[in-house]
Amino acid sequence: MEQTQAEIAALNSQIQALLEERAALTINNVISSENDSPQAMVEAYRRQARENAQLSVELQGIDAAIAALEGKIKQKQGKLVRWQGESKQLIQQQQLEEAKEVAQVHAQRINQLASELAAEVRFLKACANQLSPMYWQIYYKPFITGLKTISVPYVRSDGEVWTIVNRIV
Repeated sequence: MEQTQAEIAALNSQIQALLEERAALTINNVISSENDSPQAMVEAYRRQARENAQLSVELQGIDAAIAALEGKIKQKQGKLVRWQGESKQLIQQQQLEEAKEVAQVHAQRINQLASELAAEVRFLKACANQLSPMYWQIYYKPFITGLKTISVPYVRSDGEVWTIVNRIV
């Protein structure tokens, strides 16, 4: 990218040098007075062009060179714009991949905590099943309620889309 920008700057400086050369060549040596009619001025310039045919050809060559260099600049600018677009897309893809890696770490941690929580809930259910008959005999009410509908989050992925589901313990 920097090389292309440097090439564009070099082409611009070359065009500027050609424009200065063209300006130096086109300084009019035609002497005209304020009283000359427009037709007389046109005729004087035509006469100078005929007399200086080589100068006219050289000016045409400079104009053609400037046009070619401007075309090259447009081509390089187009290349630069395409490269910047591709670069932006690559940066976005890289940022996305980094964010996905961070999310994956969190999803793995959630799944780890969910399995630990599920184990703890199972242990609690086992305690409740053991204590409930005695608890009913003493207090006439259940020890723990709602154990049938306990769920824990679990993150799964099909490769593109991640889904958080609740697993009943």
